[in-house]
Amino acid sequence: MISGIKIQIKSIVTFLFVTMLFSCTNDSKEVRDFLAEKNLPIAVAKDAHHVYKDSGRITSRLITPLLNDFSNRKNHPYKEFPAGLKIVNFENNGQDSITIMGDYALSYVKTSISEIKGNVVVINHAEKSKLETSQLFWDQKNKYFFSEKSFVLTDPTDTVRGIGFESKEDLSKRVAKQFSGQVITNEKEL
Repeated sequence: MISGIKIQIKSIVTFLFVTMLFSCTNDSKEVRDFLAEKNLPIAVAKDAHHVYKDSGRITSRLITPLLNDFSNRKNHPYKEFPAGLKIVNFENNGQDSITIMGDYALSYVKTSISEIKGNVVVINHAEKSKLETSQLFWDQKNKYFFSEKSFVLTDPTDTVRGIGFESKEDLSKRVAKQFSGQVITNEKEL
């Protein structure tokens, strides 16, 4: 008699557990909205190494200790790199490369503009030039850098220091707002 009651109780508990298990469903949109409402990332990646390819060839490589993906934001989806990042872009079938490093970064998905802060270094390996600054904005669509902070630009011939900087992604076609250092121009005398 006691064993029959135990079997009935086990059957009822099993039935309730299975019913409860199948009644729990999560709509992915509801989960995304919940995470956005609580200001939580939709995904977190640790020690991420991401390789970007175009037509079968590697175009860039991203390395970061921590990536928080906030692409669930309705108005301004973004990715956060709170522990810094290193990006290596390969041009000319890998012949030329640009390395971008910083202590913290935000990358906005819709605009393809990134803000990199803290010990920002950009190196053009082919030209042997290096840009150092505390904050840099990177327009990835137009392959363009700009900053309103102080900077140091070093190349094989000179070092230029200043405040406010713009250039193409390969550190060519530079514009410096306030600077000191030797400047070589291509102007012709009349």
